[in-house]
Amino acid sequence: MARYEYRCPTCTERFEVERSITAPAGPVPCPAGHGEARRVFSPVASVGRSAAGPAPAPVGGGGCCGGACGCG
Repeated sequence: MARYEYRCPTCTERFEVERSITAPAGPVPCPAGHGEARRVFSPVASVGRSAAGPAPAPVGGGGCCGGACGCG
């Protein structure tokens, strides 16, 4: 299940709805009883390896792949 943020164009209330990723991305009813609310773009923060800096250099000798396969 994924969480999506919606906004009602009538009352401007924002709310979240939990839906299956495979569910259609159509509008949902406003919890205050107004018409249909539309999905809002919500950026997601992610932390990856680049946040910690570059990957360390491989350790090993020469050879065709830096020694990782044992050839060097």
